[in-house]
Amino acid sequence: MGFENPTEIQKAVIPQLIENDINLIGLAQTGTGKTAAFGLPLIEKIDFDERSVQGLVLAPTRELCQQIAEQLQQFSKFEKGLNMTAVYGGAAIQQQMRSLKRPNQIIIATPGRLIDLIKRKAVRLDKVKYLVLDEADEMLNMGFQEEIDHILSYTPEEKLTWLFSATMPPEIKKIVRKYMKKPVEVKVNRGKEMNKDIDHQFLIVNNSKKYDVLIRVLEANHDIRGVIFCRTRLDTQRLAEKLVKDGLKADSIHGDLSQSQRTRVMERFKNGSLQLLVATDVAARGIDVNDLSHVIHYTIPEDNSYYTHRSGRTARAGKKGISLALVSNRDKGRLFRMEKQLGIRFSKMALPSREEIMQGHIEAFCNRILDIEYKGFLEKKYETQGIIMLEHLSKQELIAKVLMMEIGKLKK
Repeated sequence: MGFENPTEIQKAVIPQLIENDINLIGLAQTGTGKTAAFGLPLIEKIDFDERSVQGLVLAPTRELCQQIAEQLQQFSKFEKGLNMTAVYGGAAIQQQMRSLKRPNQIIIATPGRLIDLIKRKAVRLDKVKYLVLDEADEMLNMGFQEEIDHILSYTPEEKLTWLFSATMPPEIKKIVRKYMKKPVEVKVNRGKEMNKDIDHQFLIVNNSKKYDVLIRVLEANHDIRGVIFCRTRLDTQRLAEKLVKDGLKADSIHGDLSQSQRTRVMERFKNGSLQLLVATDVAARGIDVNDLSHVIHYTIPEDNSYYTHRSGRTARAGKKGISLALVSNRDKGRLFRMEKQLGIRFSKMALPSREEIMQGHIEAFCNRILDIEYKGFLEKKYETQGIIMLEHLSKQELIAKVLMMEIGKLKK
């Protein structure tokens, strides 16, 4: 899978979970490799000959649930006799019930859908040995406290619990006190690990001009691939529609989309059909794309942990990335407080001039043409048709027209 060295959280957690029967609290941010940190030991400890559910992984969102399931499937690709099923809202419950009728040693679930399946007696959790709570702080932020308590009432008291979270709010401490005996706490140097390859930048913008500034940034970075964060579902939808109208390959992901719509958007983003994904904080949980050049905060979050989660989407797998915040004069103080609290440094981005954008755009366009290898793949009849229609133009006129056609894509 391309893994060469373990991340800090993997190095600290995997040996402990494999060698010992312990309750564990792992504090680490998104993008630090938590899935392998709990997933590899979980697969190692499962008894493949036992046909009951032994491992239960709870995650806050459909996307994260799917991501965990995909990675666990990859980790266990060559293990014979291990079955697992992912269950989450927005997908057909009847199909999930059919999947649960076969023996499953591991279930990956969102709390709401799992409770629906428990009520329908489609799943039994009385033999669970290992419970994983992933992104536990986000599950509580989304109001899943009662659901978690309800689900855990169906599991054995003697199970082991592995809790992973970016932060340790009071609600998490309550879960720890209630369900975990003598947990081992592992805390990686989160600030260092998450921020070392991220260039944190900001631009001071008037709210009425924010969209125009965003367009200027996007035009200056013509090969950009990134996530733009907004605060509300409606904001994400409106912004994505404006970007598409201006000729950019963008779409939005938010809570109002059906599961099939979300899956379709994510597939297009992962395969490169989309350059930009406009998202809310909650909908972005579970986005696992390694080659993002930018994260843009169209609105800065109120919570520092959200900023860290957002920024952690870029600069993955040893690559560099830019986290750009568009802030009003009123938000400047918030930004500088964030600097101190998170131990990061914001630099002011120099907004490129129209002239620089035009020159960069033309250079990139010409390089794309030069990179095309002509090997006679174009049928002669089409080539002849083009020559007949364009041969009256001089070389200079032809180049000018081609460049004007490309430049016309830029927003005036």
